[in-house]
Amino acid sequence: MKTFPKQLALFALFFTLFSCAEKKKEAEKLAYEKPNIIFIMSDDHAYQAISAYSDHLIETPNIDRIGREGIVFTNACVSNSICAPSRATILTGKHTHINGKVDNQMPFDTTQVTFPQLFQNAGYQTAMFGKLHFGNNPKGVDEFMILPGQGFYINPDFITKTGDTTQIEGYVTDIITDLTLDWLDKKRDTLKPFMLMYLHKAPHRPWWPSPEKFKEFVTKEFPEPASLFDDYKNRGTAAKTAEMNLLHDMMYSHDSKVRPETVAKMKNVTPVVREYKGGWENPYVNRATEAQKALYDPILDEINKDFETNWPSMSEEEKMKWKYQRYMQDYLACISSVDDNVGRLLDYLDESKLSDNTMVVYTSDQGFYLGEHGWFDKRFIYDESFKTPLLVRWPNRFQPGITSEEMVQNLDFAQTFLEAAQIEAPEDMQGESLMPLLTSNDTEWTRDAVYYHYYEYPAVHQVKRHYGIVTIDYKLAHFYYDVDEWELYDRKKDPQEMNNVYDDPAYADVVVELKKKLEELRVQYKDSDELNQHYIDLHHANRIDSPLNKKG
Repeated sequence: MKTFPKQLALFALFFTLFSCAEKKKEAEKLAYEKPNIIFIMSDDHAYQAISAYSDHLIETPNIDRIGREGIVFTNACVSNSICAPSRATILTGKHTHINGKVDNQMPFDTTQVTFPQLFQNAGYQTAMFGKLHFGNNPKGVDEFMILPGQGFYINPDFITKTGDTTQIEGYVTDIITDLTLDWLDKKRDTLKPFMLMYLHKAPHRPWWPSPEKFKEFVTKEFPEPASLFDDYKNRGTAAKTAEMNLLHDMMYSHDSKVRPETVAKMKNVTPVVREYKGGWENPYVNRATEAQKALYDPILDEINKDFETNWPSMSEEEKMKWKYQRYMQDYLACISSVDDNVGRLLDYLDESKLSDNTMVVYTSDQGFYLGEHGWFDKRFIYDESFKTPLLVRWPNRFQPGITSEEMVQNLDFAQTFLEAAQIEAPEDMQGESLMPLLTSNDTEWTRDAVYYHYYEYPAVHQVKRHYGIVTIDYKLAHFYYDVDEWELYDRKKDPQEMNNVYDDPAYADVVVELKKKLEELRVQYKDSDELNQHYIDLHHANRIDSPLNKKG
């Protein structure tokens, strides 16, 4: 009888251990059955600069691998081509006129539910590393280290979950990857599925490559786009008045790496281009250590010597070509680092046996001009800024090597991730899950057109406000502020969008049909002329030089 308590205790211990083991097995099973999701987004990464789309500028083998082992979307696009609004749309699954973030200045409606919150509530571990671009406390994220605002390429600062700001020495693309891999390897709960946002600053302006990429790419020469010297002859007022021209608007120091003192000692440097205050000092002089400058300065010396020697005798055409090459050398060097680091992440997933149950998505917050139409930047509904790269991989769930030309949008990401994770999406989300396209059930896909609306005007680059509808075949846009102009492009016959055919009688029926469909989309997405005017009034009220600020 005396041994009974001992036997009971041993049985209780055995039962407890067995229960713990079973719970661990159940947790591990749940962690496998629920997919992990890694959302990779770079800032201003043009689809033209990914070799899965076109290899005429750069090879990106690691980003390409995602598409080769999954799906490449050739008509992926954004609903508003500018950084913070795009990110707000991705997080909420709603157009910017609904979530409030219509431009980079307007505040985000913090009452909006974001998809990381829904993942967190469903038992996922959530993390974010890199560039968010608005707000310093992302909702629904268990752990994060994010760049304040635009952040810096060299020795960047990061905001932590505790509210502290810490500086990390090194190159931003490498550091963001280091933080991401460290969390995956050492900090995540292996018994929980995870949703990870891995967000690169690169290749956002001003383009500072790592020293080794700077040295490698500065000697390269890149093919020029056919429309580099576009005269906008068959386009409207908006294209003619935008301030995104490589020659006339791209800055010598901030963008092309010509030292301010080099420009200052040269007489009559033309064209005259306004520089950002601190556009040379803040990203480089005030950030780089002496050891880092010792790596950058010899390359900068050569660039400045070339500029000082040759610029005064160049024609305008030669100057345009010079600026284009400098732009591409730095921009593509930044992308090369992104691709290397995406490779580091994919290799880690393979080595850690995480690949099979992890959906990996690569995209950008919008497209970007790489000299097409003589431009840099984004904002327009025209393809180079409207279209964005989108490559998705989920081994054993998707058939690899698929290409889709369906009209998909950043509006759709939240609902796609939620459906993949078997989490119910809120009814007020406005996107459409991409899962039918990802799983080759194309007949379940219902959308044939997307809605676009750009708001940030008057502002930097002076791209006029406009909204529009885009299908696989056509694009209809209405520029409605300062002007009242319509533009129609035949996307199949005129892929470079050089000819506005809105007034061409041959397209009269197309105009009627698209205008009707556009109005239907505006009703569907709850946009209106009254809401347009509301955001115009708010924009002017928030401008320092606005007469509305002088009341009282």
